[in-house]
Amino acid sequence: MLTPLVANTTVHIPNLINDLGLILITAAIAVLIFRKLKQPLVLGYLVAGFLASSHFSFFPTVKDTNSITVWAEIGVIFLLFSLGLEFSFKKLLKVGGTASITALTQIISMIIIGYYAGKFMGWNEMNSIFLGVILSISSTTIILKAFDELGVKSQKFTGNVIGALIVQDIVAILMMVLLSTIAVSQQFSGAELIQSLFKLGFFLIIWFVSGIFFIPTLLRKLKPLFTDEMLLIISLALCLFMVIFAAGVGFSPALGAFIMGSIIAETNEAEHIEHLVKPVKDLFGAVFFVSVGMLINPETLVEYAFPVMILTLVTIFGQSITSTIGTIISGQPLKESVQTGMSLSQIGEFSFIIATLGASLNVTSDFLYPIVVAVSAVTAFTTPFMIKYATPVAGFIEKKLPKRWVKRIEIYSANAQAIKTVSTWRKVIKDYIFQVTIHSIILVAIIQMSKRFLMPLMDDYSYGNVVTAIITFLIITPFLWALSLRRIAPNEVQELLKNKKHYGPIAVLVFIRMVIGLFFIGMMLNNFFSPGTAVLAFVVAVILILIFPKKINRLYVKIENRFVKNYNQRELSVKKINRNNLSPWDGHMANFEIVPESDLVGKPLEEIKIREDIGVNIAYIKRGNLHINVPTKYEKLYPSDEIFVIGTDAQVKEFGNYLKKHEVKVIEEEDSDIILQQFELEHQDFIGLTIRESELREKTKGLVVGVEHNGRRILNPESNFILSKNDIVWVVGDRKKIASFFSSSN
Repeated sequence: MLTPLVANTTVHIPNLINDLGLILITAAIAVLIFRKLKQPLVLGYLVAGFLASSHFSFFPTVKDTNSITVWAEIGVIFLLFSLGLEFSFKKLLKVGGTASITALTQIISMIIIGYYAGKFMGWNEMNSIFLGVILSISSTTIILKAFDELGVKSQKFTGNVIGALIVQDIVAILMMVLLSTIAVSQQFSGAELIQSLFKLGFFLIIWFVSGIFFIPTLLRKLKPLFTDEMLLIISLALCLFMVIFAAGVGFSPALGAFIMGSIIAETNEAEHIEHLVKPVKDLFGAVFFVSVGMLINPETLVEYAFPVMILTLVTIFGQSITSTIGTIISGQPLKESVQTGMSLSQIGEFSFIIATLGASLNVTSDFLYPIVVAVSAVTAFTTPFMIKYATPVAGFIEKKLPKRWVKRIEIYSANAQAIKTVSTWRKVIKDYIFQVTIHSIILVAIIQMSKRFLMPLMDDYSYGNVVTAIITFLIITPFLWALSLRRIAPNEVQELLKNKKHYGPIAVLVFIRMVIGLFFIGMMLNNFFSPGTAVLAFVVAVILILIFPKKINRLYVKIENRFVKNYNQRELSVKKINRNNLSPWDGHMANFEIVPESDLVGKPLEEIKIREDIGVNIAYIKRGNLHINVPTKYEKLYPSDEIFVIGTDAQVKEFGNYLKKHEVKVIEEEDSDIILQQFELEHQDFIGLTIRESELREKTKGLVVGVEHNGRRILNPESNFILSKNDIVWVVGDRKKIASFFSSSN
């Protein structure tokens, strides 16, 4: 007699699924409790990890911590990718000076403070050095999550914080190289650090230039084929491609994710991709924070309670004070400086990596890593409160400081942010260095890639080196011309040439460029030919460049225009207004979305009176692909409109609360009068007419808010859009009137 197989079969679930399920269940319960208590969710994740760890036997525990570490690393990657989508290169450049000064002041100060804190506790030299570096790097992921939970991302100081964090992450990579050198050789290697710095700069420029040239074009060409699923997969594929590439050349995977996010941020699809990636980011981000909570060992907290307490205080107060001072030095007002400083008062993921580096090199003691985790966990708990109370603390400090000090800070800030005149020679030299550096890096990258990838493919063919040299030469010719012969800063140079004493220096600059160009020709040919043949090829190459200057010029201009078009894609489409020019004093621009449930929908700006009641101005309205600059008082608001307002932090916050007050709860009962409903057009008599000609709005008191046409989704279509058979039309309005209209039109 056969026994049923099912009866004796035990289904085995991999530990990975068990652990992930346990983490998410614990996290869900914890965040629900913390949401009820109106506390930041990041704290709930940390508590969930603490309870799900093996330190608590009365709770179900995670079985395979290595798998969770992998999920956590994925979480960091997606968090940094999303961060890049929100803060493009242009935004970083706007706060670049402030961010660099803030970050460098904090890092240098905290390394010194951390080093002497270690010495104070009796630690050895290497432990103290690593401790100083660990305490100098704030946590991007913890701050980003806290900003999300507290709803302060629209405030002006957050740009300074994010810029400083990116500078910190880049410096952290250099610090890891330096610490590795010190650990192995037991001495400082300046040459190694400089080499790493040049390597990082080289790859950052190559990634940015090539990414901006190719990726926006790729997304633009493929846009008609995109569905949400395809766009999500393509964007994540691009992210992970850059992660793999960055790791392959020796950099942080998280840095690669951020770079790709910053590149995609320059495209028209950035906001859509950000929306699609958000659930993925939230999922793996939760796993990351839970994994941090799992690393908290209660025994370590007890055994090393004194060092944990000391280093927690050093981190919170040291980071806050040094960052505040750095931000003031960079020329920011006192309030923003305090907000920036108090936001940066924690350590996080890079600190873990640096602590792990010390342990793997066997140069730090076993107690350092658990202490770092404990300090990180405590400061992660305090971070939301530091951010929340930064504004009151800034007001308190302003009242307590001597009036003359506050006045001097205001004057210094105003002078630092004022537009300063730049000499003509300075403009020329700046443009000269920029052009020579960029084109030199591009030429080196092309030549090395040709040598590494193209040359091996041609080795099996006769004259393979000749073919490789010709292909490489054709590719680098436009950049050689731009480096050697293209006019740089023509207006400024023309002004300088009015004075004969400038003839010599300008001639020297031109000569240097030509020499550099000839050097790259020789460098390229030397990789493919013997010395004798290379000389002949060198002469031929120079002659060809001199014979066809106009064609080469046109080709370069075409390449440059493509890059500039891609770089300014969002500005050309959105016609954004520069924040700095529009934002006087402490005002800034913030964006909000009009939800479909808002009772402001359909009302003209004249009736809403937000300028009179709140004090904010609407700079422009984004409605699908339509952008309304400086809307008139007769302009109405529609569902999913994205409005960009200008005001102070207080005014922007008040406006956000104003929008929430005007959200109307959706009535889900069957007798609801106003609904959002879809209809597929099959036999209606208005097929072939425009939305305006169909008289749908007049007859139903409704509004067409979306159309799906040939697989393409159009949000808030124009009134002249022609309705076609099989279109799916989304209409908002009176349920009975809409149903009657569509049924009577069949």
